[in-house]
Amino acid sequence: MLNGMRSGAEGTALPADVNNGDAPVVVFDSWCPLCVWTVRFVLRRDHGRQFLFAALDSPAARRHLDQANIDPESVRSILGGSTVALVHRGRVFTRSEAVIRIAAELPFPFKAAALLRAVPRIVRDGVYSAVANRRHKVWGTLDSCFVPDPADRGRFLSS
Repeated sequence: MLNGMRSGAEGTALPADVNNGDAPVVVFDSWCPLCVWTVRFVLRRDHGRQFLFAALDSPAARRHLDQANIDPESVRSILGGSTVALVHRGRVFTRSEAVIRIAAELPFPFKAAALLRAVPRIVRDGVYSAVANRRHKVWGTLDSCFVPDPADRGRFLSS
């Protein structure tokens, strides 16, 4: 699965040792209710348990992004306001491309999200950015960092 991620033109190349396994890593803002909802949405539908997760401010996410030459201190601006990024097989995908690639690996009907690639990226990312930039105004901020359910804790990278 996720074979198409190997050669995605939108991805930023990473050193080979960032993610030695085949598991794609979803990096997310753990203080954002919309982002946490998205993670829970993926967890409930990822029956093959193929995705791993790392909070944006965790050492695991920092390590992955640092090895991708993305300064962890300015990660939000470098990722273009992205609140979800996908790291897989030497690539980092952000904004709409990350969301499409994640959804395309979930069961039908979510796989149909791959069809959104027909929409020009500038339009897709414009919609993504409009939501991402307003997420705290609309959904607020969590009072505490997201803690996964015990059954899912093994899928969350912390260090």
